[in-house]
Amino acid sequence: MERVPKLYVEGREGECIEKGRATKDCVIIDDNVEVWLKKGDTVPEFIGKNAKFLIKEVYDRFYLYVDRTTSRMNADAVLVLPDGRTRIYLRKGDELMLLPVEGFTKTLIANVGNRVRTGDAFAAVTTRKGEVHYLKPPRNGTVVFIDEITNRPHYVYYILPEE
Repeated sequence: MERVPKLYVEGREGECIEKGRATKDCVIIDDNVEVWLKKGDTVPEFIGKNAKFLIKEVYDRFYLYVDRTTSRMNADAVLVLPDGRTRIYLRKGDELMLLPVEGFTKTLIANVGNRVRTGDAFAAVTTRKGEVHYLKPPRNGTVVFIDEITNRPHYVYYILPEE
């Protein structure tokens, strides 16, 4: 069974902290300081008024924080990959590439956290005639989410482009 990344999304202070303790798993970001809290942990005294609070969310809901018309993030977010050390920081307003994978048979090549380059295939699609087409991204980037659309079985890759 494949492990799923953890998703933390920007929220209000009251959603994360009550009476000086964390009510949920959350991250507090104050300038260049990050404090990772588990439910029940005490909040440090040095947290300022301008701190951002990111609350743990179900990873499968990532698509809710992306505006599909502009392909931009609606909120700050942090993805913690299954290795526990690799983190991907997404800022409100960051533009993502949304790349659909549609066809008779779909084969996903790149997974979440993988870096994809312009010339490399991230997925393969087989047509009804048996032709195989390799899908390549228009720009280099990192895969942050793969959404499976169930009413019409296909996938959408969410890729954070490199600058």
